Order: sequence, then C-alpha cells, then structure tokens
Amino acid sequence: MWTKEAAATAEARESGIRNKSSSSSQIPVVGVVTEDDEAQGVFKPMDLNRVIKLLEETDKDGLEEKQLKFVKKLVQCFQNGLPLRDLAQIFKILNLCAGKIKNQPRFVESAYDIIKLCGLPFLKKKVSDEITYAEDTANSIALLGDLMKIPSSELRIQICKCIVDFYHAEPPKKHIPGYQQASSSYKIQMAEVGGLAKTMIQSITLLENQLVEKLWVLKVLQHLSTSEVNCTIMMKAQAASGICTHLNDPDPSGQLLFRSSEILWNLLEKSSKEEVIQQLSNLECLLALKEVFTNLFMRGFSHYDRQLRNDILVITTIIAQNPEAPMIECGFTKDLILFATFNEVKSQNLLVKGLKLSNSYEDFELKKLLFNVIVILCKDLPTVQLLIDGKVILALFTYVKKPEKQKIMDWSAAQHEELQLHAIATLSSVAPLLIEEYMSCQGNARVLAFLEWCESEDLFFSHGNSFHGTGGRGNKFAQMRYSLRLLRAMVYLEDETVNTDLCEKGTIQQMIGIFKNIISKPNEKEEAIVLEIQSDILLILSGLCENHIQRKEIFGTEGVDIVLHVMKTDPRKLQSGLGYNVLLFSTLDSIWCCILGCYPSEDYFLEKEGIFLLLDVLALNQKKFCNLILGIMVEFCDNPKTAAHVNAWQGTKDQTAASLLIKLWRKEEKELGVKRDKNGKIIDTKKPLFTSFQEEQKIIPLPANCPSVAVMDVSENIRAKIYAILGKLDFENLPGLSAEDFVTLCIIHRYLDFKIQATHKQRELANKSWENFLARTSNAKTLKKAKRLQEKAIEASRYHKRPQNAVFHQTDIKGLNTTVPTGGVVTVESTPARLVGGPLADTDIALKKLPIRGGALQRVKAVEIVDAPKKSIPT
Repeated sequence: MWTKEAAATAEARESGIRNKSSSSSQIPVVGVVTEDDEAQGVFKPMDLNRVIKLLEETDKDGLEEKQLKFVKKLVQCFQNGLPLRDLAQIFKILNLCAGKIKNQPRFVESAYDIIKLCGLPFLKKKVSDEITYAEDTANSIALLGDLMKIPSSELRIQICKCIVDFYHAEPPKKHIPGYQQASSSYKIQMAEVGGLAKTMIQSITLLENQLVEKLWVLKVLQHLSTSEVNCTIMMKAQAASGICTHLNDPDPSGQLLFRSSEILWNLLEKSSKEEVIQQLSNLECLLALKEVFTNLFMRGFSHYDRQLRNDILVITTIIAQNPEAPMIECGFTKDLILFATFNEVKSQNLLVKGLKLSNSYEDFELKKLLFNVIVILCKDLPTVQLLIDGKVILALFTYVKKPEKQKIMDWSAAQHEELQLHAIATLSSVAPLLIEEYMSCQGNARVLAFLEWCESEDLFFSHGNSFHGTGGRGNKFAQMRYSLRLLRAMVYLEDETVNTDLCEKGTIQQMIGIFKNIISKPNEKEEAIVLEIQSDILLILSGLCENHIQRKEIFGTEGVDIVLHVMKTDPRKLQSGLGYNVLLFSTLDSIWCCILGCYPSEDYFLEKEGIFLLLDVLALNQKKFCNLILGIMVEFCDNPKTAAHVNAWQGTKDQTAASLLIKLWRKEEKELGVKRDKNGKIIDTKKPLFTSFQEEQKIIPLPANCPSVAVMDVSENIRAKIYAILGKLDFENLPGLSAEDFVTLCIIHRYLDFKIQATHKQRELANKSWENFLARTSNAKTLKKAKRLQEKAIEASRYHKRPQNAVFHQTDIKGLNTTVPTGGVVTVESTPARLVGGPLADTDIALKKLPIRGGALQRVKAVEIVDAPKKSIPT
C-alpha cells in the first residue's frame, strides 16, 4: 500500500500524462476505501496490473487464497461504480476468475461479485471518456454474454440481472469527487456495439432444462429487442425460429410464453419483417404456434390469456402472408377456419364443443382477427376446399341481413354492426373463389335484399366506430358501400350463371333506383363515400350490360339519365380529390358498355346532348380521359346522327370539334417526339409518323402472344382514333380551322397511307432478301463472299474468354459450301435392303469382310477365315 502523499503525487502525474486509451504500459490505480476515506469520498490507489499478474500465476503454495483476497479487496473498491478508464482491466480480472472456475470452484463467488458490480453506474472523469473508452467498454460488455457458457446457475442469473439493470439505471450511492456518471443510455449503446444480443441468443441452447435461467435470458432478450440494432443482430442469429420452437416448453408461471411473444413482436417490427417471416415459416414453428393458440383458445379465461391468444393470432396472420408457409400441412388452417365459424355454423368438433365467445373486448377482437386471417388464407388456392368444408360462406352470410327486433344478441349493437361490415368485406374476398357455395346460399338474393333495406327509410342508429364503418355514423352508407363492393366482385368474375341470376332478380333496375335515390338527397358531409357508392353502381351496371343487347335495353333511358347527370358535374370538382375522377371513369365505362350498340339508347343520348358533354370533357385537355372519350366517339360516329352533333359543338372562344381534335393531334405528336417544322409540316419524308421512342427502342424479341410495337403504338396513342373520327366526318367542310390546322389535317388525312408505306418497305426488304439468295445460288464468287461475311459475323459473336481447363468443341463443318444455317434436326434414312440383303439375310455379317465403297456397306461373297474357331460336336 502507498501513503496518501504518494497517492496524490501519482494521481497528479496520471492526470497530466494519461493516454486516451487504456494500455498495459499504464498503471491503473483504484482506491481501497477505508472508513475515513469513504466518508470523504476519496480513492486509495491499487495496482490493477499487479492483480492481473497475480491471477495469471500458477503452482505456488497458498496462491489461491492470496488471489481470492486481492479480488475481494478489488470488489470493495468499486461499491459506488466502475471508472471507464479501468473497465478493461477489471473485465480482464473477471475473465481470469471465470477461467479458474472449472478447477477452482471458489472463484465462482469472485466472478459473481465482479459481475454484480457491472450493474452499478459507469463513471467518467472527463466528458470525452465515453468516446475514448468506447471500444474497451463494448468488448467488456460483450464478455458478459460469453460467460453464459459457464455451467453455474447463480452466475448466469447474475449476468442477466446485470444486463437488465442497464435499462433501469440508478444514480451512484455516493458522490465521488472528480467523477460523474456516464449517460443513462451509454451501457445500452455499448451492448449494441459489442453484439451482446447474439451471444445471449446462442446461450438459449445451453439452457434446455433450466427453466429459471431460461426465463432470465428471455427477460434480457425482451429488453434488448427494444432496439432496432439488437433486433437485426438477433434476426441474423436465427432468434425468431429458436424462440418460437420453445413456446410450448413447460412453464407454470406463464412468463416464457409472454416474453417470447413480446420478443417475436419486436423482431417483426424492428428488423427485416420478410426474413423473420421466413424463419417462422417452417413446420416446427407453426406446430408450436398452433398448439399454443389452441390451448389458449380452449382454456384461456383470464384477461391476460385472451390478450396473449390474440397476439399469437396476429403473429400467425403475418406468417400466413407467406405462401410458402405450411399452414395447411400442419393443420393450422383447418383449425382457424373452425374457430372462425363455430359460433355461426354448429360443429361437433371436440375443439369447440361447449365453447362460446363472450362479448368482452378481447373476444370481439378475436372474432375480427379470425375474419381477417380467412382473407389472408384464401389467397392460397389449396385452402379453397377447406373453406368449403368449413361452410365459411354460410357462416359469413348470417351477418348479411337487417337487424331483427327483440332478438337476444351475443354482441352489443355496435359490435354486431362492426362484425357485419367485416363479414361483408370478407365475403368480397372469399365469395369469388367459391361461386357454387355462393349460389347455393342464395348469395345474390341475400345481398339484394340487404341493399333494399339499406335504401329503405327504416330507423337505424349506426355507430360507425370501426375502420369499415367510416362515413356510416347515423346512416346505412357503410352497409351499402360494402354490399356493392361484394356485388362488383361477383359481377366482374364474368360468370354467366351469377350475372344471369342477378339480371333475373332485377338488379339493373334496382341499381338505377339506388343511384337516383342518392342523387335526389345530396349529402355533402359524406361526399367521398357517396361518390364511391355511385362509382360501384355504374361499374356493376357496366359488367352486367356489356355485350348483352337485351340488358342494355333494360338499362334504357333511365340509365342514360344518370349517366348524363354525372357528365354535367362541375369540372372544377375533378381536382377535389374526393373521387370525382373515379366516378367519371366509371361513367365513361358505362357509356361504352351500357349505351353503345343499343340504338334507342344511343339516339336518346344524342338527343340529350350527350356528345356535347363528351366534347366538353375532352376540351378539359386531361390526358387520362382523352383515349377513352375518343374511343367512345369513334363508336358513336357509326350512328349517322352523330356527325351533325359533332360539327355543331362549340367550346370556349368558339372552338369547333375539328379544331379541338387537330389540336390534340399536334399535342400528341409533340409528346411522342415526331419531327415537324414550325409550320407543322413533315421534316422526315421517309419516316413521317416515326416517334423518338421508336427510334431509341432496340429490337426486342417478343413471344407470339404479345402485341408488337406497331400494334401498341396504334392502341396507346390517340392518333388512330382522331383519324377515324375525322374520317367519319369526311375530312371536308370542317368549320373553324386555321392555316396551321389545315396543314395538320393533310397529315391526318394521309395517316393510313403513311402506315401502308411501312408495309411497302417490308415487301421491298423481302424482295431484296430473295434477290440476294438467288445471287448466292447462281454465282460461286457471290456465294464465297457471303460465306466469308457469315463466318466473320459468327466469329465476332463468340465469347473469346474461355474458362480454364474448358474443352472446346468445334461446331463448324469444314468444307460446307452453304450460307444457310444448319438446323438442330438430323434426318436419318434406313439402310437400303439391297445393301444388307433384307431381313432374312445371313446374320453373321460381323464375321465377313465388308469393303468400304463410297462410305456405304455392300454385301460381298463370303471368304474363308483363317484360324476360325472349331465347333465342338456333342457325343
């Protein structure tokens, strides 16, 4: 021991010349605190390197006692915290003590005491110490995870307690002059840098049958998993699968399941969700989750159990989004379908016998989660048969009906409304996959009857609390909205049985009636919901009437009136973001599907100035509508009454329809990069319609079922449609055109000629190719020249860098005087009978001398064979 004067001198010297990092050349000193010194808060120095050297010594009498004594004194020095500058030496001492435990069990206590100190605050003398000693601190904390390998229960538990204390930092018991506590998050940050989470995950495999230690490790991991850095480390260490497979380990306390589910949640939220799902998508993990969920579903009655059950179901739902997860193979899908429907469809299955859900918040949430998981599961087509067996359609349809008065319900009114909306939304996903079950349940009739109630004036005080109930407070808009979504999903299957059944039940008239009823009672408060309902009605009508003249006649003038009503919408509302754009698209679609092709409806549309309204929208110059409107006008121009309406239209500043169409043509060519001069005249006469996109595009091989670039050019840009409309107007006597318009009109007039021009070019190329072929077959020099060019092109296309030890096979046939590529098929003809003598010829041909004549085998006279083997004659 030193005197106080020596200690003060050493401390002054050290503060002046101390390096920024701890090293073996520095002599760290710590205070051995006496009662007087403790009162004054002053350290009495101690040589830590001497302790390290002492612990490294072996084979001396009384050495163990001396080592334990020095470690005990060291522990007494740090009752108020560990200085950062001494941390590396202290943990080296800890590591030396841990290494002696196997042969000297008394060192367990020493290691235990030092680890216990790690839960105390870390102390810094300078502000920069946290940065200066960051590496030493990170390595020291990482050592705690490595010490979990020591087979000592009390040591493992103390390590876990120490790490948990990182997250519950307390101030030092006594203030030490010249030191201050490191920041509260410093230990947590250093644990992340040191990778402590990885070693703690690996330690779980060492604790198969040690429940207490395992629970402590899970508690540590629960704290560590609150950090994204640690979650990423844990994910890479396969933490998700490792923890999930042990969910069913025996644990009377219930902590194991709670802490494990919390860790899995954190991993899904704070690391790569896709990777965690992949780790959990195996049979072992899903069987564990299935068993846990089933046990909690059947035997969990406390608030805590029900909450945990729902958490497990959410985790399962996330895993089910992975199509590779063996949900069906492990039987989980079948059980989930059973749990989702047993309240509505009675089942004799023992899993649900005698079970009943309460109207508690947790059970209500469970019911919604089960509906949601069905939507996820039905995306996997093999699930369809299980949905049929589980009578899912029938169970969901029990909610699609008007509320019954004076009936005792399992749920409150608000809960029942939310489940009703959720069930209808679920049907929109499931019913299109189960058409036969939908029809056998009279699905169309049920939905139409429910829509009739939605339109009625019956009193209904809806709550509109849920996501699905948005915009439905105090009205039936939410119910109508989801019912129409279901009908739209069924109609767009284009199943004739479903659509015919709908039409026979008066769906077209009912939809028109609902639409007229809505527009007669404007509701600005729920405008977005109303617009969505109107859009769905028009889409349903389009799906039913398309390609059916009789249904278009049923659509009739009443249907045309609602279309015209939408077309008269203030154009400024298209920019409101409420859904007017979608409604206008639906309206244009209904014109195409419900009006065009039915002459009475077309005439009524024209009579009510429908073409004027179409041109008004076209004049808004919104590209998203142009293609569809022009396509409709092309079809309308087949009606002889249309031309007069087109020519009679006038827009702003007396703009005529022809002028508008020519203006759109110029705008389209400008966007496509077609070359024109300032007056609109053609610059490149060889390629008058060629776009910059076509020039830049390389030749790309396409399968036969894909449209070519030329076809796509005609269908996607509007030039062909403008040409067709102006062609129906005969390109003559078009009012309101400027000089530039007439120049452009000439180009439009020759549009088709410029496209035939391309056909002539293809024919010229084909003729030139044939001439070249004839020249090669009739002139040897031309053939040789062509052959040389072909060989040069083949050689240039070859990959010249060959891998080492690669065997090169020559594919060229030497001396072959042809420029036609050889095919991969070889035709082999049978050897003529005259060469082999026919099927009854001598079969000993292998023993005869056969000459080669021109490469063919020919039969010759037999010759005597020298030293022929003699045949043995039986006696």
